[in-house]
Amino acid sequence: MKQHFSLLGLIIVFLGLLAEGAGAQPAVDLKVGDAAPVFEASDDSGQTWKSADHVGKNVIVVYFYPADMTGGCTKQACGFRDDMKALTQKGVEVVGVSGDSVRNHQLFKKAHELNFTLLADNDGKVADKFGVPITVGEKTVTATIDGKEEKLTRTVTAQRWTFVIDKSGKIAAKNTMVKAADDSKAIQEQVEKLK
Repeated sequence: MKQHFSLLGLIIVFLGLLAEGAGAQPAVDLKVGDAAPVFEASDDSGQTWKSADHVGKNVIVVYFYPADMTGGCTKQACGFRDDMKALTQKGVEVVGVSGDSVRNHQLFKKAHELNFTLLADNDGKVADKFGVPITVGEKTVTATIDGKEEKLTRTVTAQRWTFVIDKSGKIAAKNTMVKAADDSKAIQEQVEKLK
């Protein structure tokens, strides 16, 4: 009889969870003109980076990417690196966000001499605030950095989306179909339209 009751209890709990899921809130769907979410995460130096400290001072580009030290993500990051002077002159601050750790970001920045901030979104909370789809699960990339083989493990993988936040704190642009190698140039065109 005890086993029957336990099974019945599990079924009731399961049905309760299904009912909860049916009423769950849909994923965030930010649109151009919406207020940008307020967020914070550890940056590549291990310090807490808070959007509230940056929004309003510059136009902020928040770009989500899958993983450090992979082909498309490296092209995207190097594009921003190479165009940083032009972006800075336009009053733009670039922030890259992925599910990689602070250490992974440090290795990625060192390997490619990146000149902008990378944020560690290990739990996907920043991606969730922007409505960026994520996949949860440990994945590892092996890369040679300074002649040494390194394993870069992440726990969350975000899709490649880019947002522009204007000085008033609103979403000025949203791109969910990012071409990694061209993202920096596309952002420069978007920023020109803000003037």
